[in-house]
Amino acid sequence: MPIVRHYTSHRTALAEQFETLEQQQHADQLGLWLFLATEVMFFGGLFLGYIVYRHTYPEAFAAGSRHCNLLLGTLNTALLLTSSLTMALAVHAAEKANSKLQVRYLLITIFFGLGFLAIKGLEYSEHIRDHFFPGASFTAQASRQTELFFYFYFAMTGLHALHVLIGLGVLAVMTFLVSTRRLSPEHPIPVELTGLYWHFVDIVWVFLYPLIYLINRHA
Repeated sequence: MPIVRHYTSHRTALAEQFETLEQQQHADQLGLWLFLATEVMFFGGLFLGYIVYRHTYPEAFAAGSRHCNLLLGTLNTALLLTSSLTMALAVHAAEKANSKLQVRYLLITIFFGLGFLAIKGLEYSEHIRDHFFPGASFTAQASRQTELFFYFYFAMTGLHALHVLIGLGVLAVMTFLVSTRRLSPEHPIPVELTGLYWHFVDIVWVFLYPLIYLINRHA
């Protein structure tokens, strides 16, 4: 039986612009950390604006928070936190060059991510049905300050959902590459970087969840 050497050789795993795998790994990690730093600044501006206006209009923002489905928000938090575990297990499998386990845990992570988006879509549909989508159709029973809360709500959770969707696309690509053995077992860094991005998405939600659903909800 012929041995497919190009899947496991150092030459395939190492890009031509690098001298060693270690140098390539450090460059890959640095690139992603710089990207995540820009994402932190982007989300940080939204978080800061939300906190300032929540402090300025506490009653209106508490009223808006009460219209958010706490059960669905909590369920989504559980799904994302569990997906962080399965993603970490996929990275561990990559480090052990266990392609079968990698695929299994990547697929489970994708399943949890899709569940998160489905529940968020259900929550969005409830807000639209009850006329809590900012704009001309926003309910007249709520104040303009409460409408401001929902501007922030849809902006922050919508942007986060977009990042989840992008993450799912990357996870799907990684699953395909691993299952077809197009990733070298000696170079697990693509799966590791995918995991780092996914953990960032989870961390953003860990901050969004209490800000939107929990803090001063009954003020």
